[in-house]
Amino acid sequence: MDKFEGGDKVQGADALQAIEERLAHFQRTVDDLSDVVARQDAEIRRMARHVGLLMERAAEQQAEEGSIALADQRPPHW
Repeated sequence: MDKFEGGDKVQGADALQAIEERLAHFQRTVDDLSDVVARQDAEIRRMARHVGLLMERAAEQQAEEGSIALADQRPPHW
């Protein structure tokens, strides 16, 4: 690399390289976080379906027993 008086061009190239390295690091971090969010979204959706099925099952059992649905019952401390 050519070097100007005072080293401006060399310092500029070093600064640019440092910025590019930081940008690459940030991009990798964003990609990693995106993967984490995608996995969490899939897990939340799976768990929400599971909770829905469990709620349906509980409602069916309560209907068979003839009791008041849990959602409609007052908490014991009322």
